[in-house]
Amino acid sequence: MRILFTGGSGKAGRHVIPYLVDQGHHVVNVDLTPLDHPGVDNLTADITDSGQMFNVMTSYANFGELVPGTGVPRFDAVVHFAAVPRILIRPDNETFRVNTIGTYNVLEAAVKLGIRKIVVASSETTYGVCFADGEVSPASLPVEEDMDVNPMDSYGMSKVINEQTARGFQRRSGADIYALRIGNVMEPDEYDRFPGFFADPAVRRRNIFCYIDARDLGQIVDRCLKTDGLGFQIFNAGNDTNSVDMPTAKIAEQFFPNVPFSREMGEHEALYSNRKIREMLGFKEEHNWRKYVK
Repeated sequence: MRILFTGGSGKAGRHVIPYLVDQGHHVVNVDLTPLDHPGVDNLTADITDSGQMFNVMTSYANFGELVPGTGVPRFDAVVHFAAVPRILIRPDNETFRVNTIGTYNVLEAAVKLGIRKIVVASSETTYGVCFADGEVSPASLPVEEDMDVNPMDSYGMSKVINEQTARGFQRRSGADIYALRIGNVMEPDEYDRFPGFFADPAVRRRNIFCYIDARDLGQIVDRCLKTDGLGFQIFNAGNDTNSVDMPTAKIAEQFFPNVPFSREMGEHEALYSNRKIREMLGFKEEHNWRKYVK
């Protein structure tokens, strides 16, 4: 597939794009900073400028695409990761503006240009636990996609708005638009942090003990691109197990003592459930932390 990927130079994107390239896709990275990776083309553009988004989606990717003389090739899919990545980087209003207007611009251009597969990065923060003022617990465990979302921070609120925007554009177009509520991204060199998590598991509470290996996130995106006909969908994007070396029941007892379970869970099954991506997309975890941490 010929894929336009926004924000591919960020923490997640710089691992997801190589995974997609390895799967045979041609990726054009749209970012304010280029990604230096073999086979990846880069266009520098600002997602908050609607004209630039229409322009990059109707652009040649490289000089080689001029050779056939058949005009600009069409994109088969758009993957939208570009955003202010969390609170406390820019002022709250700017975080909200960039994330919501940027997502609207990307979705509008993609839909109006007839692109039928769009993957949008949402976030674990939509559940309102991660960036809450004070200690907040989910309504039930495990945390699954049909749970109410009610964050109180500018970043989480922007992602809720983005999901609704995606839903509206899907309804208008009939395209497949999948939103990924991405958990706490772990790069391959970050597994040395896990012994600290084991020593003080409370530091993982705001993440609902979730993590997603950046390479497994690449697989999830690829499975989204290869799975057609689901319309609008929201998927939790997390690994199979929790990020601390404790049984799931023990984690819940210690950190969420008054939160009911909605179903039975496996001994180490993630409280931030990825059951939907396993069942609907065929995701199979490849990078459990136990492969890298003694």
